[in-house]
Amino acid sequence: MEHKIAQHDELGPALVERVLERLGLACRPDPDLQGLRLLYSRWCHEVPFDNIRKLLHLQRGDTTPLAGDDAKEFFEAWLAHGTGGTCWPAHGALHSLLSELGFRTERGVGTMMASAYPPPGHGTVVVHLDGECYLVDASLLHGDPLLLRDEPTTVDHPAWGVRCSKRDGRWHVFWHPLHRPEGFDCRIEYLGATRDDFRRRHEMTRPWSPFNYSVTLRRNRDNRVMGIALGKRVEFDADGQVRQTPLERAEQLRQLIEDFGISEELVMALPPDSPTPPPPAR
Repeated sequence: MEHKIAQHDELGPALVERVLERLGLACRPDPDLQGLRLLYSRWCHEVPFDNIRKLLHLQRGDTTPLAGDDAKEFFEAWLAHGTGGTCWPAHGALHSLLSELGFRTERGVGTMMASAYPPPGHGTVVVHLDGECYLVDASLLHGDPLLLRDEPTTVDHPAWGVRCSKRDGRWHVFWHPLHRPEGFDCRIEYLGATRDDFRRRHEMTRPWSPFNYSVTLRRNRDNRVMGIALGKRVEFDADGQVRQTPLERAEQLRQLIEDFGISEELVMALPPDSPTPPPPAR
């Protein structure tokens, strides 16, 4: 099935070069599989999945569009503060960067199969190369582009590996979130979402979302996944072991600054974590 490749926020050459430098890339990657693998790996190691700016936005009662909806603003905040974003802004930014670099990139919408949030509640990005389709997800951070085919495919890695199968006409990607290390599926509902679709779905999370109440952060480092979820430091080690350590607030703030590279300015403004209430009645 053919899909219209959605428009993206234009970043401009100067910002693209600053982003690539921060990612540790000395030159623009070619828009081929090798270039995609390099760029996505660096993204997974340098751009966290986190809700820090969203928590601050909601705390202020800010009625402007949620933080990161504009790709330029997303990247300027990352360069200044080390923050990433949740799925809608992060994938909007990744889509824009890939498009600026010449990749044929498309937004997708999915459902986290263990989420209490009304589906679909997940944004993602795919890249089309040489007749193949590759998932590059800025939330799952699976380290290497995941080939999407009718037959099962995998990214093999003990810390961030995922596996994909197609069932009932839709791809299901099994992954391991920090708050549910046993793992569950992310089901891709459709491709061809627009920029406005992403922004509208992001705005729908303002009244309630699992990322509106306590700090969540995930990133890859070396051969492990590390992050914070539900008041715990969580790591998936290079040998596949899961390590969880409860964090008091002072230690959580310290780690956000010293271990995860988030600016002190933002970290010290964070509200205390609060329990996640049940979602509103559907």
